[in-house]
Amino acid sequence: MGAQQRVFRRKIRSIQSTMKITKAMEMIASSRIVKAQKALDSAVPYTRALFDAISATASHAAGVEKHPLTAKARLEQRALVLVITADRGLAGAYSINALREAEALTRLLKEKRGFSEVIPYVVGRKGVSFYKFRDREVGGEWVGFSDQPTYSDAKEVADAMLERFLQRTEDGGADEIHVVYTHFVNMGTQQPRVRRILPLEVVEEEVDISGQHLGHPDNAPAEDKPVFPLYDFEPGADAVLDELLPRYVEDAVYAAMLMSATSEHAARRRACKSATDNAKELMRTYTRLANQARQAEITQEISEIVGGADALASANAGS
Repeated sequence: MGAQQRVFRRKIRSIQSTMKITKAMEMIASSRIVKAQKALDSAVPYTRALFDAISATASHAAGVEKHPLTAKARLEQRALVLVITADRGLAGAYSINALREAEALTRLLKEKRGFSEVIPYVVGRKGVSFYKFRDREVGGEWVGFSDQPTYSDAKEVADAMLERFLQRTEDGGADEIHVVYTHFVNMGTQQPRVRRILPLEVVEEEVDISGQHLGHPDNAPAEDKPVFPLYDFEPGADAVLDELLPRYVEDAVYAAMLMSATSEHAARRRACKSATDNAKELMRTYTRLANQARQAEITQEISEIVGGADALASANAGS
């Protein structure tokens, strides 16, 4: 075997080893994305029930617009941005797209909104490495659960940001909290999105007992608007609201983590499938080149044998 042929064979073996890895990662991502979608679907009923409970409580609470989590009169000096990335690679541009969206949000808050400070809170090793490499301040970092988040993980992240939000701005507190996550559209499309979770926005609507908006043109019925029964709150609506609003923030963070985990698996499956297909094409190319090199070596050997035979025959004829 010639030197050129050995080079091509070595490359083919290396590509085969890489293809085994990408194929295995593709199969693992395909199995995990089903579990991630089930976890995302199972969290929806809790979110709806929590939202209905908050809406009912807010309609009976006094001064809900002055609650610390809904107050609008804030200084707008410091904002927190939660960036959800991946712990592992082989997911294409999943993490970098979320980081780009976070950088764009940071510029918007500083240049358009006038915030003097935007502090990132990062989930995932890719995001942590991004900010550490640039030597930038990070308010908090969490790793190890980006592809399989639990509610306790989301609660830990939400509590850290809530504690900062409830502090006074003069004492280092935050005035707004945003979440940058990747929205799962389908297996082929995942979009980075931004959601402001604090301060919460309270929208007041008047609904009569028949479920119709008061003052609506032609008294048309509202579309799926809930009609809340009369509640008795113990110890009071304000105390119940104090308990529910932090739960709503935790659920918002958890939903963003579940959506990002589903998107991460889909992005990894797509990236690994593309890598496997490229490896197969590259193997075909190198196999063809190796065969050409082998044929060239055989042709050269035959030419040398024929040339040597001719030379020997000519020498014998001359003698």
